[in-house]
Amino acid sequence: MHVAGRDEIVAFADGLLQADAYPDALPIGLQVAGAEDVTRIATGVSASLELFRRAADAGAQMLIVHHGLFWKSDPRRIGPRERDRLKALFDAGLSLVAYHLALDAHPDVGNNALLCRLLGLDDLEEFGRVHDRTIGFIGRAEPPISLDELVSRVRREVTPEPLVFADGPEAIARVAIISGAAAQELDAAADAGADCFITGEPREPAMASAREAGIHFIAAGHYATEVFGVRVLGDLIAGRFGVEHVFIDLPNPI
Repeated sequence: MHVAGRDEIVAFADGLLQADAYPDALPIGLQVAGAEDVTRIATGVSASLELFRRAADAGAQMLIVHHGLFWKSDPRRIGPRERDRLKALFDAGLSLVAYHLALDAHPDVGNNALLCRLLGLDDLEEFGRVHDRTIGFIGRAEPPISLDELVSRVRREVTPEPLVFADGPEAIARVAIISGAAAQELDAAADAGADCFITGEPREPAMASAREAGIHFIAAGHYATEVFGVRVLGDLIAGRFGVEHVFIDLPNPI
């Protein structure tokens, strides 16, 4: 059984993702320090008591997530629910590591690049600015495809029941993608020349905005669009450091 250092793994992931370069709404990287020696890592999408317990039951010493703890919008207090979550980590000696926007944006292991490739899109160009960085991509379908074909790929690769507003052109050549909650970028996608915009969650104005902009809109689920990056990152770390990796799937219809 190979043993790797906690801090060595975190330093590698921080550097790979250029984590410090992305202004974010939560602390990035190591959020809770657990065991110094790691033989197995777990990955999952969103921090929760159930995920922490499942990671501990799997024998992991480190859990890497996309949505961590300690969001800047949270009250600065430890109540009963926060206490139970932290206790589960402390009791298991489990480190919690979180990568949010940096993991959306990475051109190799990021959610959005992986979504583009799963959907058969090439020639990726950066899209979706957050401050001075971009987190999404516009990919090209060559040859152009129909909305029915694109939705079929979404159903096969991401979620069986996407929400679709069919208001764009018959032939789809350019698709903009930002995982998670990015419906507010629909107009920007249309302005960038995309024929379809794919994100996770819808917003109430999206239907009218898609119709007025003449662009297709697909909401494929916040959770469902963000399982990819953290799982591929876990596989990459496992291969580099010779440790084991288990992805813990806690499906969420949102």
